[in-house]
Amino acid sequence: MTATDERPATGLPVRWDLAVATGSRLVPPGPAVGPEEAAAEVARLAEGARIGEGHVRELTGLGAGHKIPDAAVVDRPGWIASGVEGIRTLTSQVQLPTAGRTPSPGLLARAAGTVTATVAGAQMGGLLAFLSTKVLGQYDPFAGPGNAGHLLLVAPNVTAAREALDVDAEDFALWVCVHEATHRLQFTAVPWLREHFRSEVTAFASGMESGVSAALDRLPEITRALRSRSDTSMLELLQGPEQGAILDRLLALTTLLEGHAEHVMDEVGPAVIPSVSTIRGRFTARRRGGGPIDRLLRVLLGVQAKVKQYEQGRVFVDEVVGAIGMEGFNAVWTSPDTLPRRSEITDPAAWMDRVHGS
Repeated sequence: MTATDERPATGLPVRWDLAVATGSRLVPPGPAVGPEEAAAEVARLAEGARIGEGHVRELTGLGAGHKIPDAAVVDRPGWIASGVEGIRTLTSQVQLPTAGRTPSPGLLARAAGTVTATVAGAQMGGLLAFLSTKVLGQYDPFAGPGNAGHLLLVAPNVTAAREALDVDAEDFALWVCVHEATHRLQFTAVPWLREHFRSEVTAFASGMESGVSAALDRLPEITRALRSRSDTSMLELLQGPEQGAILDRLLALTTLLEGHAEHVMDEVGPAVIPSVSTIRGRFTARRRGGGPIDRLLRVLLGVQAKVKQYEQGRVFVDEVVGAIGMEGFNAVWTSPDTLPRRSEITDPAAWMDRVHGS
């Protein structure tokens, strides 16, 4: 690249192999179980994913006629490797700003780039190691064969959660699978959603550097807000107006997706999961728990904000479905314009007025 070449780089400067290696090295082991118990958990989850999506389709009316693919039942390092793959694919179109910069001479530029990518890879690995102990399952639209998406179920975490909650193994596995199968159906039955999500993430990540740089002038304000607002992540507080608007759309979308999955898993539950009320009560209490260090990490990483998303999103879906039925709610999947705005997540009537004119 010459000093006059202002073409933006594409993709994040991350050593992806180091992220996988670091995460796999740092991740704590799962619960100690014998081979028979481990095999039984894997079988429960694999079958639960197939059965669960059938129930989700019946309730939501989405995905009729689509083949139900198999889920991937993985351990914690497997989830980390898949997560890195998905992030790399999702962010492959991100354009890093280079305009107006004069590159350093070749060797120095390469060295600086290597340091940046190495630090980013190590940081990502550490973050994923922490998260890999929390995730029960996940549909990743950008990982799997051909990066076409696949559903992951993290067997050791499901085992650990079930033991901590002291709930029925079959019921809990199916309950988890219904939630994740809903996410898979959202992205496979709504043809425009995957690329819409990618485009929003690309736009947000491409402008992050300028937003974070501007935020340095607001550090005292950000620090005060972080202390007083446990439902807000540091990422959200660092954004300026333009990036904030994109982030608002992303937060509204992810809140909708999580709330929809929460609504579905509870609506499906009573008919096919006898102990669903016990599971829900104990699981909700567990989400809000954790020691002081864990709670701090949740705030800094935005995990606490995600817990809030589940609650707000479920209320939104509950109220819309209660007022106009599942068919009326499904208008949300018509186009990006019919997705709820962030202000509408806590005001479902406003979304119904805008989309249905009632």
